[in-house]
Amino acid sequence: MAKSNTGIFLVNLGSPDSFEPKDVKVYLEEFLMDKRVIDIPRPLRAAIVKGIILNTRPKESAEAYELIWWDEGSPLIVISESVVEKLQNRLGDNIPIGLGMRYGNPSIEAGIQSMLDQNPDLDEIFLIPLYPQYAMATSETVIEKTKEVVLDKYPHLNMIIKDPFYDDPLYTKALSEGMKPYITDDIDHVLFSYHGVPERHIKKRDITGDHCLKCENCCEVTSPAHNYCYRHQDIVTTKKAVEYLGLEEDRYSIAFQSKLGIDPWLTPATDNELVRLAKEGKKKIAVVCPAFISDCIETLEEIGIRGKEDFIEAGGEELVLIPCVNDSDLWIDTLEKWSKDISTINEAIV
Repeated sequence: MAKSNTGIFLVNLGSPDSFEPKDVKVYLEEFLMDKRVIDIPRPLRAAIVKGIILNTRPKESAEAYELIWWDEGSPLIVISESVVEKLQNRLGDNIPIGLGMRYGNPSIEAGIQSMLDQNPDLDEIFLIPLYPQYAMATSETVIEKTKEVVLDKYPHLNMIIKDPFYDDPLYTKALSEGMKPYITDDIDHVLFSYHGVPERHIKKRDITGDHCLKCENCCEVTSPAHNYCYRHQDIVTTKKAVEYLGLEEDRYSIAFQSKLGIDPWLTPATDNELVRLAKEGKKKIAVVCPAFISDCIETLEEIGIRGKEDFIEAGGEELVLIPCVNDSDLWIDTLEKWSKDISTINEAIV
């Protein structure tokens, strides 16, 4: 069978090449110097990142990475490679699949080149940013960086971009079915912990200019702003999963983790919420992190180790970390469906 001229390109966040401080420093510099992550003027960003953060944080982060590092390598990379292998088995060798990381290796350029190596006649890529919700510091930076690489290195390639899939029924099923085995009768509470972002990011991407965080219950009031509103999409993700699982309203809550800097971020903060739940008498809780497709340092270390310690120190007894969708069969089903839909559409066009 002839090779498809459309390649499926999966892009995740990325990881250091190792947990050694020198590799972590290289990774953190690329990550934190991204203008969509720390969105302040470059001279000030460089002064903060290179003058302060990179002189202290790499050693601390390296210790955290070492705690969660697998024998095969970085969990995020290993899981992402497994997803590609399983998806390739589903789709067959005639459809090129590439894997890239926004930061670190394999780079976005290397991922695109791998698809061209599979089919030199490739003329189109279907980009799937591996983030369910839209945010400046996640899907947006992946999309813009991929556009930049394509324009510079592969200008002949057309690019189709997968929309945020926070409300996609197949994704909801993959997320919710993955949660099911962990939400047993003895679980007192389920915490949906999303990666936090500064409030200014939400306001910056408000295409109406006067809705997000500016009107009462802004995430509940229908608005075009919701197409780019991370907080709204987090709430919808949660509602879809809660409806699927039949969770009672008083048995779950939403929080935001990983705050960086002193500016206002989305609240409540996950670390504060863990303490609150423990002090309210919740003894056993489950935590799921639906902003992440693959388990990584933010899930395995920040929640699975530090979050668990915070919860127990505050009076809780057990914190159960629910795995991300990772390389589950239902997640591969979802990617397979999207990939085949694109191939079918393109065949029809031809």
